This record gives sequence, C-alpha cells and structure tokens, in this order.
Amino acid sequence: MGDYIFNGVLYLIAIGFLIFSFVKDKKKTKMALKKAWKAFENLLPMLLGIIIVVGIIIAILNPQMIAKLIGKNSGFLGVLILAVIGAVALIPGFIAFPTAALLLNAGAGYMQIGAFISTLMMVGVITIPLEITYFGKKVTIIRNILAFAFSFLVAFVIGKVVG
Repeated sequence: MGDYIFNGVLYLIAIGFLIFSFVKDKKKTKMALKKAWKAFENLLPMLLGIIIVVGIIIAILNPQMIAKLIGKNSGFLGVLILAVIGAVALIPGFIAFPTAALLLNAGAGYMQIGAFISTLMMVGVITIPLEITYFGKKVTIIRNILAFAFSFLVAFVIGKVVG
C-alpha cells in the first residue's frame, strides 16, 4: 500500500510541474509533450517486442525450468548463462529492470539477475565496432573484458547481500 501512495505522490508532483510549465510557457510545454510522445512512439515497438519475447519465454519455460536454468540453485552456470545474454543483448535499462523483475518472479535467482543486469549495463558486444572507432581496439577489448569480469563480482555480492 505504501508504494501506491508514494507513486501517487510522484504523479501529483509531475502533474504539478507540468501545470506550472504550461502556465509559464504554453508553446514550449506543448512542444515538449509532442517530443516526449514521439520518443515514446519510437520506443514502443522495442518495448513491446521485449515484453512479448519475455512473456513467451516465461510461458514456454515453467517456473521450475527457469529455476533450474537460472534459479538460486543453478550456481555458476546460471550466472554465466545470464551474464552472456546480458553482454550480447542491447536492452535499455528502463526495459531491463522490469524484465529482471519478471524473471525473479518466475524463479530466477538474485545472483543470476545481478550478472544479467550488470553485463547488460556495462558490456556491449553488439556495440564493439562502434566503440572501437572511438576508443580503439585495445581499450575496447580491455574495457569489455574487465566489465564482464566485474559483473561476476557484482553478482556474487548481490547473491550474498540479497540472496
């Protein structure tokens, strides 16, 4: 119940600032709302695609199978599976965290989700070619290897603290 109240307060604050902005400058506020809507429209297909894929995975793999593959007792193999998926996937954080919550509710372990989120945010296998053009091959490879290794430390700490 406390989360609903907190969320309600945040919505009221946001609406208050929107009204303040509208009173201050109607034209800029309308333009900002149009830009926000366009950004939302551009992200919607990706968001829906990921939600559908995760939904299908959760529907196909029952909670027992998810727990076996990436659950608390899956150990290092479960951490490695989700670390590799996170390193390869190109998912923004605002989609990754709800996806992680869905996986947790379906039986995934905290340590495994920690590896997934940390590699997702720190390692960029798909973006390596772009990164090489800006930072060079050596720096890019070292950064990605160190980030991948560090994600296991993050997963271990999360497993000890939360799990």
